[in-house]
Amino acid sequence: MARLLQIFGFLSVLFRGGTLTFESLTIGGVVFLNIVARRANSQSDVIHTACLRWIRRAAVALAVMQLAYILASTLILMQSADMTLGDISGANFVLAGILAVGSALTIAALARAQFPRTHAFLLLPAALILISSVMTSHAMARLDYRFPLAVVTALHQGATASWLGGLFYLPIAIPRSPDHDFARQLIARFSKLALISVVVLAAAGFTLGYAYVGSLDAVYGTSYGIMVATKVVLFGTLLLLGALNFQIARSPSGASLIASLKRFGEVEIGIGITAILTAASLTSLPPAVDLKADRVSSREIAARLTPGIPRFASPGLADLPEDVYAAEVKSFNAGALSSASFVPGQAGMRPNTTAEKSWSEYNHHWAGLIVLAIGCLAFLAQMQHSAWARNWPLLFLGLSLFLFLRSDPETWPLGPNGFWVTLQDPEVLLHRIFALLVIGLAIFEWRVQTGRVSTQNARLIFPALVAAASALLLTHSHSLGNIKEEVLAELSHAPLAVLGIVAGWSRWLEIRLSAENKVRDKMAWLWPACLVLIGLLLLNYREM
Repeated sequence: MARLLQIFGFLSVLFRGGTLTFESLTIGGVVFLNIVARRANSQSDVIHTACLRWIRRAAVALAVMQLAYILASTLILMQSADMTLGDISGANFVLAGILAVGSALTIAALARAQFPRTHAFLLLPAALILISSVMTSHAMARLDYRFPLAVVTALHQGATASWLGGLFYLPIAIPRSPDHDFARQLIARFSKLALISVVVLAAAGFTLGYAYVGSLDAVYGTSYGIMVATKVVLFGTLLLLGALNFQIARSPSGASLIASLKRFGEVEIGIGITAILTAASLTSLPPAVDLKADRVSSREIAARLTPGIPRFASPGLADLPEDVYAAEVKSFNAGALSSASFVPGQAGMRPNTTAEKSWSEYNHHWAGLIVLAIGCLAFLAQMQHSAWARNWPLLFLGLSLFLFLRSDPETWPLGPNGFWVTLQDPEVLLHRIFALLVIGLAIFEWRVQTGRVSTQNARLIFPALVAAASALLLTHSHSLGNIKEEVLAELSHAPLAVLGIVAGWSRWLEIRLSAENKVRDKMAWLWPACLVLIGLLLLNYREM
C-alpha cells in the first residue's frame, strides 16, 4: 500500500492519459460511423464491421482504465485520509468513473449487435462518456463560471475526439472501400469534419487558456502555463500534418493517395496521443491563474538560458545531502508527517543544495555531449561515403550506462538505497524506464543502420521508442507547490520532449514514405537536426 501511495502521482497522470486516449478513440469512432462512414449500401458493411470491432476494443479499454483509476484513488484515500469505502462512494470521481464505465460497456455491447441502417443509438452513451470526463475536469472545481467552462471543456474534448479519434478509423475504412469514388467520399467527409473540429478545438482551447492561464507571464512563469504552451506547439504540428493530408487528398493519384494518407495519418495519431498525454499532465497541476506568487520572471529565465561553459567536473557523493524523498517517506510511515501535507509522487519542498545542482548539471552536460555526437554522426551517416558513421547507435549504450549510474545517486549502485526499494519513487522509476528505452534504441537501430535487419517492423522500433520516451518526459512528476526550480526544470524539459517527438516521427515518415515522395528526403535530415539541438540544449542546461 505504501508503494502505491508513493507512485500514485505518476500513475494518476498515466491513468488520466489512458482514459482520455481511449475516450477519444471510442467517441471518435462513433462520430466517424455516423458522419463519415454512414451506411450507403450493402457494400459498405465491411467498413462498419471493421470500425465497430475497434470501437468495441477502445470502449473495453476505457472501462478497464477507469476501473483501475477508481480502485487506485479509493485505496489512496482510504490509506492516507482514513476514509471508509462509504465515504468515498459518493465522491465526484467515483460517480464520473461509474458513468464512464457503464457507458463504455454499453457501447461495447451495442457495437456487437447488427442494425440495418444506422448507428445513431451509439451517440447517447458516447455523450455520457464525454459528460463523465467533464465531471472530473478543472471546470467543475471552479467557483466562478463553472457551467460555461464545463460546456467549453465538453466542446474542447468532443472536437479532439472527433478529429484525432476519428482519424484513427480513416485508414481502416479507406482500404475496405468498395471503389475509389467511395474512398474519396470518405476522405472528403472526414476533411469537413476535421476542419470543423479544428475550429471548435482552437476556439475552446483559447477560451480555456484565457480562463486558466490569464496572462502572458503565467505562460512562462508557471508549470501549468508551460504545459499549455507545449500543447499549443503540438497542436500547431498537427495542423501542419493536417494541411499535408488535405493536399494529398486533393491529388488525383489513386494507390499513392491511400498510402500517403495512411503514413501521415499514423504520425498525426501518434502526436495527437502525445498531446492528450500532455492534457492529462495538466490535471495534476493547479491552473496558472490561481498561482499569483512565486512565478518565474522573464529575467530569471533569461539568466538561466544564457549560454555558459558546460560542467564536466562532478561533486563527490559525500557532498550530497540526505535523500529528501526517502526522508519524507520515513516520516510519513512513522506518523510524523501529516497526510494533509504529503503529496503522492512529489519529492518534497526543500530547495536543492549547490552540490545537488552541480551533480545534475554534470549529468545533463555529459549526456548532451553524447547526444550531440550521436546527432552529428547521424548526419554523416546520410552521406554515401560515410558508412563507418552508421555505427552511431552504439553511443546510446554509453548514454544508457551513464544515466543508470548517475541519475539517482541515492540509489544502487552508488547510493545506500537498494535497487528494488527505490523503484517506488516515481522519479527513479522514470529514469530506469528511460535507461531501458535507450538500450532498446542502441540495439535495434544499430542493426538497422548496419544492414543486419531490414524488416519494416524492426526499422520502426527506433522512432517509436524515441517518440514514446519523449511523450513520457511530458508526464514527469510536477510539484503542486509550483516551486520556481520546478518551473525552470519544466521549461528546459518541455523543448527536449518536443524535439524528441519531432525526431521520432520524422524518422518514422522517412521509413514509411516511398522513395518518390519529396517529403521523405526532408525528414531524413530533420531528425538528425533534432538530435543535434537536443544535445546543445542539454549542454546548456543550468540549475544555478
